Amino acid sequence: MIRVLVADDHPIVRAGIVGLLADADDITVVGEAADGAEAVAQARLLRPDVVLLDLRMPVLDGVAATSQIVASGVSRVLVLTTYESDEQILAAISAGAAGYLIKASPSSEILAGVRAVAEGESALSPSVAARLVSHVRTGPVEQVVTPSLLSPRELEVLKLVATGRTNAEIGRELYIGEATVKSHLLRVFAKLEVSDRTSAVMRGIESGLIETSRG
Repeated sequence: MIRVLVADDHPIVRAGIVGLLADADDITVVGEAADGAEAVAQARLLRPDVVLLDLRMPVLDGVAATSQIVASGVSRVLVLTTYESDEQILAAISAGAAGYLIKASPSSEILAGVRAVAEGESALSPSVAARLVSHVRTGPVEQVVTPSLLSPRELEVLKLVATGRTNAEIGRELYIGEATVKSHLLRVFAKLEVSDRTSAVMRGIESGLIETSRG
């Protein structure tokens, strides 16, 4: 069972999110928080698998709360917000958020995001992923990475991660086990000097390992 803490300062919105999660057989809501400071305290107390967190929060904003929760190592953070500016997205990802979804996303996408983050994967709304791609196209290249750094299979796995596929979906497409996919990803992380899927994709794009459509 995936244990989730829901943090949103609007009671009606928070109730709606809780109701959505309650309909899933594999998810249970273990707590709620109405501000960022409470979210940090509840995360440390309850140690949920996922903290579903809004960015615009009183007392302590969502980015600061994300940073503290991630630093404590108790839970993974999935941002669920109405805001998707480049600055906010990058701030949340830099703070350690494992995913960034928009509240207008379909219910199925939000549930899939919670499950992905609980499994150690990342979850990005398509519009958010597009903004990240745009950012790394125009941002400075911090590390020169050549295609030969990754094995053909590792590069293949990284490219599929960039399309938003889960480990299970990648395994089915490549006819390999999910554990093998995870092993390839761990080697990719080590070689690219990153710690998560989102950072690996960003590094792959900015280094030219992953081609992106400009149309």
